[in-house]
Amino acid sequence: MLPARDRRPRIKLAGAAALGLMLLAASLSGARAQAPNPLLAAAQARFEALPEAERKAIQTDLIWAGQFNGAVSGSFGPLTFRAINALKGGRGPADGILTPADRAALAKAAQAARDAAGFRLVDDDKTGVRIGIPAKLLPKRTATPSGGGRWQSADEKITLDTSASPPGDDLAALFEKAIAVSPNSPRKITYKLLRPDFFVVTGETPGGRFYRRLSAGPQGLRGFSIGYDKALAATVDKLVIAIAASFEPFPSGPVPAAGTPVASAAGTVAAPPLTQPAARGNERYGVAVLLSDTIALGAAGAVEGCRSLRVGNRTARPRAKDASSGLVLLDLDGTAAAGPPALAGQAPEAGEALVLVAFGDDAGKRAAVALPGQLARTASGATVTAPLQPGQAGSPAFDRQGRLVGIVTANPSDRQLVAGIAPQRAYALADAAAIQGVLGPAGLSLSVGAAAGTALSTGAVVEAVSEAVQPLVCAI
Repeated sequence: MLPARDRRPRIKLAGAAALGLMLLAASLSGARAQAPNPLLAAAQARFEALPEAERKAIQTDLIWAGQFNGAVSGSFGPLTFRAINALKGGRGPADGILTPADRAALAKAAQAARDAAGFRLVDDDKTGVRIGIPAKLLPKRTATPSGGGRWQSADEKITLDTSASPPGDDLAALFEKAIAVSPNSPRKITYKLLRPDFFVVTGETPGGRFYRRLSAGPQGLRGFSIGYDKALAATVDKLVIAIAASFEPFPSGPVPAAGTPVASAAGTVAAPPLTQPAARGNERYGVAVLLSDTIALGAAGAVEGCRSLRVGNRTARPRAKDASSGLVLLDLDGTAAAGPPALAGQAPEAGEALVLVAFGDDAGKRAAVALPGQLARTASGATVTAPLQPGQAGSPAFDRQGRLVGIVTANPSDRQLVAGIAPQRAYALADAAAIQGVLGPAGLSLSVGAAAGTALSTGAVVEAVSEAVQPLVCAI
């Protein structure tokens, strides 16, 4: 649903590189959105009629069955749909629905995997966190030099540490320290994600991998990290997903009893009746950039097949589409006092770090998110590598001076998350020259930003441009 009034979006900071644990091959998707899958919609309706605890239990069990590498959110999407069908393995229709027998088999397989690892939830008396520990894999229990908890394998090739600090430490400063890599260091950061209340960093060394998460709360900062030998990645990568899904930095209530049955695990709960999915199935999303108080610019693929359009809280209509660039000009009803961004006067070099401003789902609402990107150039034109998800076509990319470098015209057709993290993929980008080529024939222009100066922080970039970047909603 759109907000009742136009208001400045709250920006979240998200991560840059591909998750080191992810072994998926991500392909470039076209700009045109795929037609809704009726089987997925029916499976979503069936799944979302279950209690939240059962939905999360299914996703957790799918992780342990080796079929799911997404976030345990209780929300149904393509990853859960595919995981359930993979679990069924051709036994019955590939409809994404677990029969009572399927659910019982899943619960049994997941419990067997947990038992094999000796996985159990523990409340760490050193730090106060709650976390799942594969005790058979990590039997050695000691303390870290800083006073946190430590679990290690017998050969010390796998180490899991917990940590805690009182209020006062700066989460963002610790994030910058965690991702800092000296020029000649063999250490490589493969993923980095910063949100207001937590960060995640993953990376590699010549012989190992590591994952770190740190969360902020009223009691201070709490987190965990795990490092392991690369030779063990096939086993430990999957466990890290399960550990991350179990982590509670500030738990409430007692640890759930081991072996607590989940709803319908024995097939005793009747399948709920099929119902229509929520109204969000009738909407498609994108991003638009305000060029003036009545004109916006976006990706043509985001507006194709729309019965009606809105940009922010205003009705919009396509004014002119440009097939060569993949851009579309939109006329807007009403007015808004938002200054347009300035264009980058000189094309940035391949490999330059960019900041993308997009919108994503946040508890059913479209919330602004800042995503890191990296520019690339191919024979067919410019591309940007970034962790985008469906509904983010039209996202503008800015350089570190806050100048508009380009607009994403491609859009992923499927939602991919690995342990709650969006993977890095390449998308077509209409660069500044293409934008000028669209604006000129329409009698429009954008000013060119000043020559490069001191690089701005991500927060400073989005602070400067956020009012000009608006969510686009397409009714289909």
